[in-house]
Amino acid sequence: MIYKTKFFAAAATLLCLIQTTSTAKELFNGKDVTGWRKPTGEWMSAKDVAMDLSDPEKMIITPGEGLLVNGAQGKTVNLVSTSEFADVEAHVEFWFPKNSNSGVYLMGRYEIQIYDVEKPNYPGQECGGIYGRAVGDDTVEGHSPRMNASKPPGQWQSFDITFRAPRFDADGKKIANAKMVKVVHNGKVIHENVELNGPTRSGIATNEKPTGPIMLQGNHGPVAFRNLRIKTIELK
Repeated sequence: MIYKTKFFAAAATLLCLIQTTSTAKELFNGKDVTGWRKPTGEWMSAKDVAMDLSDPEKMIITPGEGLLVNGAQGKTVNLVSTSEFADVEAHVEFWFPKNSNSGVYLMGRYEIQIYDVEKPNYPGQECGGIYGRAVGDDTVEGHSPRMNASKPPGQWQSFDITFRAPRFDADGKKIANAKMVKVVHNGKVIHENVELNGPTRSGIATNEKPTGPIMLQGNHGPVAFRNLRIKTIELK
């Protein structure tokens, strides 16, 4: 019975996908911040990054191309794509040093957390967590990952995210919540079919829309990205 339950759960996730003909879009060209909204702050390309052995909270940058880095100081503005999306499959590879903090925001509003933290203060603060919403001064409805799939700081990691945008009727009224259909962290499934009642903290806006950009958090600590691929899909 357990095996049948797991089979039907997996089948339900697959059946929500509709055939799509789109190809993956590279959000970073490897050279500069073309395709990202101004201001882009100190974001820049790099050939390589490494932890500073004398201070593992710092990032050593090798000049060149291929990686997207949030500046020599490891702290700058959030980076927002010019393109907007609805339902997507997103592949993101990221790197950060010890105790650093960043995040990937679907539609600029719904965050998958990137964070080196040993003792989170609330659900969703962990690396791979779905960050919580702001209700007054409180952070609520955060979603912890099923397991800790994180690698140690200083190693490249990946997210593969299947995301369904919120739905609206002809009058603009929301009729279905946004949903993290599946989030895979370093090859391990950490979320499935998690509905989001509203935007998570620190997004570009607190309202919800049919489409939105990808946002990379750059103002909380050193971080690097590569292989940022977004495929437009259609979900039921």
